[in-house]
Amino acid sequence: MKYRKIEADQIFTGHGMAPEGTVLIISEDGTVMDLVSSSASGSDTEKWRGLLSPGFVNVHCHLELSHLKGLVPPGTGLVDFLLQVVQKRNTVSVDVQEAIRDAEAEMEAAGIVAVGDICNTTDTLDIKRRSRIAWTSFVEVLSFRDDTAAERIAHYQSVREQFLQLPDAGYHGKAIPRSSLVPHAPYSISPRSFQLINEASQDEVISMHNQETPAEDELYRSGQGDFRRLFDLFRNTATPNPVTGQSSLRSVLPYFTGRQTLLLIHNTCTTENDLQFAREYGAKHSLETFFCLCPNANLYIENRLPPVEMLLAEHANIVLGTDSLSSNYQLSIAAEINTLRSAFPGIPLETMLGWATLSGARALKRDDLLGSFDKGKKPGVVLLDEKLRPKRIA
Repeated sequence: MKYRKIEADQIFTGHGMAPEGTVLIISEDGTVMDLVSSSASGSDTEKWRGLLSPGFVNVHCHLELSHLKGLVPPGTGLVDFLLQVVQKRNTVSVDVQEAIRDAEAEMEAAGIVAVGDICNTTDTLDIKRRSRIAWTSFVEVLSFRDDTAAERIAHYQSVREQFLQLPDAGYHGKAIPRSSLVPHAPYSISPRSFQLINEASQDEVISMHNQETPAEDELYRSGQGDFRRLFDLFRNTATPNPVTGQSSLRSVLPYFTGRQTLLLIHNTCTTENDLQFAREYGAKHSLETFFCLCPNANLYIENRLPPVEMLLAEHANIVLGTDSLSSNYQLSIAAEINTLRSAFPGIPLETMLGWATLSGARALKRDDLLGSFDKGKKPGVVLLDEKLRPKRIA
């Protein structure tokens, strides 16, 4: 068997920075064989300038919206952004499949090896059949009313069944479903719809957009606010959920009772009290939560960032995503790290790399093969230059 021996200025292993002079040894198919010192590696070592990292995990993306790149202007605020996405996604003359292919190729070139992808349709089925990326397809439910909840869930279940038939990009790790039924957001799911999603997702990985704008909490506290315009578009005159007087996260988290792994997306308005509630509720009900940051999309839509330092101080499970090309200029986890480093220079690079690799792999239940340079894994190898520009080299 042939091996590659790879040395660089630095190696991030998924757990931390390796000692200087460490050499990564991988097999022809990319399986990690060992990490050894350069004095023990022998000859034929490849020497690179830069930092080596396991492949990146993009926990949140909307691949099927790639054709909307540049069509929704930045700075609109979330509600106007959503209104434009709904109005434009089926009316523009862009080739949807070509845009999806280009976006998938962009992510692979940027060192992304696994993606948690939001799907409202089956538009991404074809590219996922042929992709080297390991996909988890979250079939996202929008269901504003209790009286049509069963019908809406049945529709999305039929979409999910098609994604469950996909091969898993050569990754044969933990035997868990690679597609699940998930709620879009607290403001777009009725109580009965939440209950049905909970029943359909027992023990699964699911995601939900969370507290992306102050209007979301306002909706639950008073029943008023900017989301009324979104409901008008869907001809829904009533607020989907009852007014609770509490934040949206505190209001909807109790719907989840099925030992799920819940990926909370965006979290730009999440407070310390919300985080403490999520921790306490999760401990009592076997609900594991991860907080996914998509900083470039947050800046694009609302020009605000999540409370990253608070999440870190409170030991939240942090992971990274890109959102979609309708809300981002590129699909690059390295670009998300660069934005976070500029805004939060006190957070070490290796901490952020951990969010992008092993933490992301754990969130998607792919850490048996991805996320770190542990022996026997096949995580991919990414080279980052001094500006954190990524290049996949294995």
